[in-house]
Amino acid sequence: MKHTVDLYPFVALLALLPALSGCGAENMPDEDLGSVSEPLLGEQLPGISAPEFAVAKATFNAVEEVDEGLGPIFNERGCGVCHSNGALGGAGDQIERRFGRFVNGVFDPLANLGGSLRQLFRNDPFTGANGQSCTTPLEVEPSSATVHNVGRLTTPLFGLGLVDAMPDSFFDGLAAAQASSIRGVVNRVSTLLPNPSDPSQTVGSIRVGRFGWKAGVPNLVQFAADAYVNEMGITTQSCFRGGSVLAFATESAPNGVKQPAGCDDLAPPPPAGVPTGVDDAVGSCAGNRTEIQEDVEEFADFMTFLKPPPRGNISQAVTRGEPLFTSTGCSGCHVSTTFRTPSPSPNGVPTNFAFQPFSDFLAHDMGALGDQIGNAGDSLAVTRRMRTAPLWGVRFRHFLLHDGRTNNVATAIQAHDGQGTAARNAFNALSSTERSNLVAYVLSL
Repeated sequence: MKHTVDLYPFVALLALLPALSGCGAENMPDEDLGSVSEPLLGEQLPGISAPEFAVAKATFNAVEEVDEGLGPIFNERGCGVCHSNGALGGAGDQIERRFGRFVNGVFDPLANLGGSLRQLFRNDPFTGANGQSCTTPLEVEPSSATVHNVGRLTTPLFGLGLVDAMPDSFFDGLAAAQASSIRGVVNRVSTLLPNPSDPSQTVGSIRVGRFGWKAGVPNLVQFAADAYVNEMGITTQSCFRGGSVLAFATESAPNGVKQPAGCDDLAPPPPAGVPTGVDDAVGSCAGNRTEIQEDVEEFADFMTFLKPPPRGNISQAVTRGEPLFTSTGCSGCHVSTTFRTPSPSPNGVPTNFAFQPFSDFLAHDMGALGDQIGNAGDSLAVTRRMRTAPLWGVRFRHFLLHDGRTNNVATAIQAHDGQGTAARNAFNALSSTERSNLVAYVLSL
């Protein structure tokens, strides 16, 4: 479903964002996460025209309604509602909730009861497509869950198109270079929705997962479709090389209870040949057609061409903190390696573009910091794995760690466990001045 967007006021507002972005800085809950007034955040990379990027940004910022397919249960009404810290595309203050249980030592997401993601909101009562009165139940955590109310914070998107362009072999190299005690897992996953721009991707092909808290998503096109259905309840169908992709065509149902026909939402019926209940569909895939559903494609375009966050000011404290970042072991996982996009670039971002996200994008056993959420059949050890969070632009975030439990960099470091234990202990062993300098360095990234 293509959104109709009046771009003029939106673009005018964008022009004001650099001036407005610092308005709430004095109300930030901790001095560590400070100024967000730097003007370069949220700008576009080369590879897309300014008008195309403006349309993609406006679509990303659109708010969905029940007649566009919102619900029946959801976490927010639009991508931009959650991705807002610093600029559109940033981290968010919203914390989604997950649950599950362990049976004989393996994880059960309780999929038949709506797991493992618990959507927090539901459509307001409305008159259904068949004239009936529709009231959606609020999803609750099942009593059988043993892993309770796990928080997941919205992650920032700046620069991720560059990460998406990197070949799998690059991440293998990062893992191989790490000491065995902290070596991360290169998480290879099946591609459910390929990026048509990348000839190496097909439905079912295996690619290194590099997005999401668990490094479970292989590309930004799939990231967009997954968020559309799981966070907003909007189902989509796309075409890839003549095949109909329905991996994101099933709506979430409150605790697994499918809503009566016409009471899920008020999206118009899909085209012929597309299953009933798909909110946004491209239709027939005959003739070897490849077409990503339009909103998903524009969400992905916006994310792909977001510039990385700018580096902060280099103060004396930052200069003194840089060697401490390495000597304590923080750089073991939050690597200072310079990434460089390949030539040709598989997704349209600039080739030979150098950047430093300060993450290996690998999954590490984080011990007690791991959230114990996984896929069906995962062991407890696997559910403790978390993807190394990129540190670039961390000063623009309001909250830290996967569950947003703190807004203080030092506290976040001290919560590290598992493969992060040695770095945590080394940080704690520093003098107070040294810890302050190391934090200053992190906040400059």
